[in-house]
Amino acid sequence: MKRPQPRDAARQILKIVPRVMRTVAAELRAAGELPAPAHFGLLTMLSAQPRTLTELAVLQGVSLPTMSNSISAMVQRGWVKRSAPAKDRRVVIIEVTATGKAALERVGRAAEGHLAEMLAPLDMASRRRLQAGLAVLRRIFGDAQGGRAARPSRAGKARTSP
Repeated sequence: MKRPQPRDAARQILKIVPRVMRTVAAELRAAGELPAPAHFGLLTMLSAQPRTLTELAVLQGVSLPTMSNSISAMVQRGWVKRSAPAKDRRVVIIEVTATGKAALERVGRAAEGHLAEMLAPLDMASRRRLQAGLAVLRRIFGDAQGGRAARPSRAGKARTSP
C-alpha cells in the first residue's frame, strides 16, 4: 500500500473543507440565521479582539473595498461598530457589539447543531478517528481566531508563523 503523502492530505482538505462550509452556510441561510457566511468568520475574529479594516482584509484575503462593504453591512445590522482612537484618527478600529456577540452565539449553535445531526450516524470508532484528525489540524493551524500557528518549515522543523 502506498504511503500517504502530504500533498494527498492537502488535496483532501482542500476538497472537503469548502463542502462542509457550503453545507453549513446553506443551512444557516435557509434558517435565516446568516445573510453572508463570511460574516460568521469576521464576527469570530472580532470577538477575539478588535482589529483594523486593513488587518481584517489581510486575514480574509480580500481587498479593502470588499472588506469595507462587509463591515458596513455588519454595522447596519448592529453587529459591529467602528471607532477611531484619539491618538490616530486616521485608523478605524472595528469591534464586535453585544448584538454581534449574540448573533455569533446563535449562529454558532445553529451550525453546531446542523453538523451534529450530520455526524450522528457515525459509529463511535469513526467519531474518534474524526476527532483525532481534527486535533491534528488544530495543532498545525492553531486556533480559529487568527492566532499564530506552528508550521513546519521547508526543512521539516516546526516554527512559529510570522
